[in-house]
Amino acid sequence: MSSLLSGVNGFFGLDIGSTAIRLVELSGGSGARALTKYAYLPIDSNIALSDSKADQQKLAQTIAQLVSQAKVSTRNVAVGIPSSRVFTTVADVDRLPTNELAKSIPLQADALIPTPLAESKMDWALIGDSPNDKTKQEILLSSVPNKFVEERLDMLEAIGLNVIAFEPDNLAMARALSVPDASAQLLLDVGRRSTDLVVMLGNVPHLTRSIPTGTEAVIRAAMQNLNIDEKQAEQFVFKFGLSKEKLEGQVFQAISGTIDLLTTEIEKSIKFFETRYAGTKIERIIVTGGASVMPEFPLYLANKFGTNVEIGNAWRNVMFSRDRQNELLAISNQFGVAVGLAERTS
Repeated sequence: MSSLLSGVNGFFGLDIGSTAIRLVELSGGSGARALTKYAYLPIDSNIALSDSKADQQKLAQTIAQLVSQAKVSTRNVAVGIPSSRVFTTVADVDRLPTNELAKSIPLQADALIPTPLAESKMDWALIGDSPNDKTKQEILLSSVPNKFVEERLDMLEAIGLNVIAFEPDNLAMARALSVPDASAQLLLDVGRRSTDLVVMLGNVPHLTRSIPTGTEAVIRAAMQNLNIDEKQAEQFVFKFGLSKEKLEGQVFQAISGTIDLLTTEIEKSIKFFETRYAGTKIERIIVTGGASVMPEFPLYLANKFGTNVEIGNAWRNVMFSRDRQNELLAISNQFGVAVGLAERTS
């Protein structure tokens, strides 16, 4: 599911998000690559998440329009899969030679993944030694229902694209945003409907989760508790956020319960990781997505977890002319997945 087909060079990354379609094309070899193209088009979230034929056709038309407008140099594309559609876990498996491991994992995976193996696309990567059992080793295992992948493949091929890879959104985002060092870091992408969480250790994902709370739930809390309409609630959330001083702290009071639901789930993930990898502490939280621009949300996380919190920069490994810096940094929080897909090398 996440392996590029051999012999394919040029391709672009395509992020089919819940509120927009985004694409990024890079040029150059290994290391930092240069930005060739980026583009996005907003889309109705009901269409993006719908399985109906009519909505899928509208989605295809929007993607075709975006590809045409962007004037990308290739029809080859690496495509993100929403984390809500993907099951990803870290599992301990028997220590075996590589060729035997490849044969044994499907047998073991049947008990680990939620959909029948015959109805799933599955991929795995060896992480290293198990922290709990020296006779075993760890793998990162992902699966996605065949039906979803096949329908998405048909849709994209119908508009003339050549899909060379599918990859879970959260793993692509982690590639773009993670800082290359040996420390444990937690990446948080707060989307409209959900939040993707990935813990990286030594530049390898060791925990992934999709939490069903996003900015939509925060805006809804502001609507209900302040008795205002959706448009005004969205303005308040992104203007005042978690400031206790602005508007006498009314917005903070209105949304803090929902924010606490999210941080409770983050805390559970941190405890799970730090229990499994005893002696390893998460030293950095990197935030992207909608909440990264919510006033005082990063500071709230820093105080809650007593750790460094940074705003992610999707373009950190990408070369571009200096005069584009403000333009690109302004949209960085929306482009982590598309950039990460475009940065794939193998």
